[in-house]
Amino acid sequence: MIMNQERLYSQTHEWVSQTNNVATIGLTDFAQKELGDLVFLEANYKVGDDINAKDSVCTIESVKAVSEIYCPVSGKITEINEAVINKPELINSGPYDDGWILKIELSDPGELDELMDETAYEKHIAEQG
Repeated sequence: MIMNQERLYSQTHEWVSQTNNVATIGLTDFAQKELGDLVFLEANYKVGDDINAKDSVCTIESVKAVSEIYCPVSGKITEINEAVINKPELINSGPYDDGWILKIELSDPGELDELMDETAYEKHIAEQG
């Protein structure tokens, strides 16, 4: 599994990368593989909305199931990746690249401390298996 030390991970399988005070959020490679082929994604928020950590940011549907994707941190939504709304399969082909879901301006950067680094996330996945 290709991961990155600069990414942080939630227990619900979202990833976060931070540049300055902006966090990019997406679904982990593990989660997209578990869900299978993604066919539909609906955003629950719009640009400019405030969101709290653990709020559902979107509903995603695969050929296997319907799931919620949760925001690991709080802030104001600055960008939603319209490409994944139109082509959710981008998450399958590049969850850490073109498949990111949204960007938010962090309201509490300290929340990042509650997320897992790569090593802890790999252990979390192993414990679920």
